[in-house]
Amino acid sequence: MTRLAPDTSQDDVSIDADGVTVAHDSTRARTRSPLRTAGRILVGGMVAIMMALGLLAATDAPAAQAKSTYITTKYQAPRYGQTNTAVRNLQLRLADVDMLKSKYVTSYFGDITQGAVKDFRASVGLKRGKGKVTKKMWKKLVKKSGKVKASGGSKGSSGNSASGIDKRCKVSGRVLCIDKTQRKVRYMVSGKVIKTMDARFGCSNSPTREGNWKIFRKVRHDVSYQYNSPMPFSMYFSGGEAVHYSSDFAARGYNGCSHGCVNIRDKKTLKYVYNRIRVGDRAVVYWS
Repeated sequence: MTRLAPDTSQDDVSIDADGVTVAHDSTRARTRSPLRTAGRILVGGMVAIMMALGLLAATDAPAAQAKSTYITTKYQAPRYGQTNTAVRNLQLRLADVDMLKSKYVTSYFGDITQGAVKDFRASVGLKRGKGKVTKKMWKKLVKKSGKVKASGGSKGSSGNSASGIDKRCKVSGRVLCIDKTQRKVRYMVSGKVIKTMDARFGCSNSPTREGNWKIFRKVRHDVSYQYNSPMPFSMYFSGGEAVHYSSDFAARGYNGCSHGCVNIRDKKTLKYVYNRIRVGDRAVVYWS
């Protein structure tokens, strides 16, 4: 049987403390000088001491601290309907110039943030338009707000989390967390916000019921025969009340109200949530 020579091409090669490539075979080990070995031990010991004292890479500390202390000035093109860090940075700057209350720094770009953008645009001589964050508007916002700390805004508002979440929503498994104060429906999994949608609720004579409910029925292509109205992606949680898509909400916004159901106008996101929610999952309706 042919005996193969040991492979020292990758795993048996390293760089020593002197910057010399070392092949870990017996021949190389015998040719190393005692002086070089002693030097390697000395350098290694000094590095270990410096790391323990926190002296190594000390020059990188100020930069890292500055990066974590203030939000970026870079234009990130935040858009309506998004939930991300770019939106949070926008909201923090709007809050800094008193265009948005800090409790609405939620990382979600909804109607409230859109209204704040419109107000800021008007305040700096730009057309209110549809509340779009353009590069020109962003430059004016950065100039007016200056350095803004990343720790601002609502507690727990970074990433996909948000303020005002009921403790009953912070459980294991899937939950529809329905906030009547902020007019939001949040799809949560094990305490983490996955998706956030604008919501519209019942009129004063037919208010949406608050409570800790469970989804007991799902109908993808439902219709209200009483009101002759399509109700796509219906998820029933209390009697005839369901979370569902509303074309009227999409067209008229908050100029209308429902007969008790939770209207959603973002059909694409609602479809995503509908496909994941299961009968028996929790639905919490509350005022924050």
